[in-house]
Amino acid sequence: MDRNISPPPFKRRKTAQMSSSSAATQPIPVLSPPDDPKTIRIFSWNINGITPFLQKPITNFFQQSDPSKIVIPPASLRGFLQRHHWPHVFFLQEVKIASSDAKTQDAVRIAVNIPLPSENLLEERQGPKYDVHFTLPRDHYNARGFRGNGKVYGVCSIIRSDFAASHVSKVRTVDWDQEGRVSVTEISSPIKLALFNIYAVNGTENPYRDPETGVVVGTRHDRKLAFHKLLMEECLRMEREGQRVFLAGDFNVAPDARDGFPKLRTFPQQHALNRADFNKKFFAKTVEDGEGMEGVDIWREMHGDERKYSYFPRSREWGSSCDRVDYVIAGKTVWDAGLVKACGILDSEGERGPSDHVPIWVELVNEKMEVVC
Repeated sequence: MDRNISPPPFKRRKTAQMSSSSAATQPIPVLSPPDDPKTIRIFSWNINGITPFLQKPITNFFQQSDPSKIVIPPASLRGFLQRHHWPHVFFLQEVKIASSDAKTQDAVRIAVNIPLPSENLLEERQGPKYDVHFTLPRDHYNARGFRGNGKVYGVCSIIRSDFAASHVSKVRTVDWDQEGRVSVTEISSPIKLALFNIYAVNGTENPYRDPETGVVVGTRHDRKLAFHKLLMEECLRMEREGQRVFLAGDFNVAPDARDGFPKLRTFPQQHALNRADFNKKFFAKTVEDGEGMEGVDIWREMHGDERKYSYFPRSREWGSSCDRVDYVIAGKTVWDAGLVKACGILDSEGERGPSDHVPIWVELVNEKMEVVC
């Protein structure tokens, strides 16, 4: 049987067992700041659970005597935002927060906004504030969590407050998703642009139950195919209404052979069928039977056959088994309008931090877009 790909086993391994080397000691490449004031920088990261980002070691550095010598750990949300020059949008997937857990949701809001020691040294170095929006599971039959506590799935959209005030009209979810997998940030000025934060369904033989009755109506493979169709239809509907669409996140499928190492998963056969369905609905250049959004895989379009990966399972040695399942899809109108400037994958063990995925990023630019820097 072929190796596993995203997502990882349910039980998180202890950090000491995850790797032969400490990720905390690995150098972390830092992106240069955008060279154009009219650039929107967006990051996306499946963090595989918010808990490591909220533990005491993350906040203890505030109490140390010499703030200038403090090294901010990778598992610091504010540290990540500072290190990457205060991006306008930061999408998180698989946050694993129960919808009823207001305490943890508040802790995330604090974590992205509490100033770092370096910000406190000089007023001019203080970073911006961020708004935090959650889309969390509310499906009692399919998203109960490992212990029935609902701490599974979930996405979080972190948006710079100044950018939100001047450009964002709303942040919403969709009525067909009750597992906390879709959040939509709608930009209304100066152009209409819908940014989708996606944590797609992983196909398995496990049962999928009707969210209202709990009756088994298929498998998680069936739900994955339905998710593809519903997401595609949502995108097409918004495009008909004059919105440009842009999707970022963990799609739980590697598009083709270039996106799996040492090889692409093709067994059981349903995984290959899921891949074909995904590619048809989101990337097909010819519309068949009314289907297909003719989107663009930005990484593949801009980097050709280059191989980079975003999922690195913690049960394997770094780089020995990996897949590109996190990426950005631009709607055809976004791509044709030349809104995409650059993209990348931060594929370092240090940047992976406590997750099993690494962050990805993209820059959007438009000469008419007056972006808050």
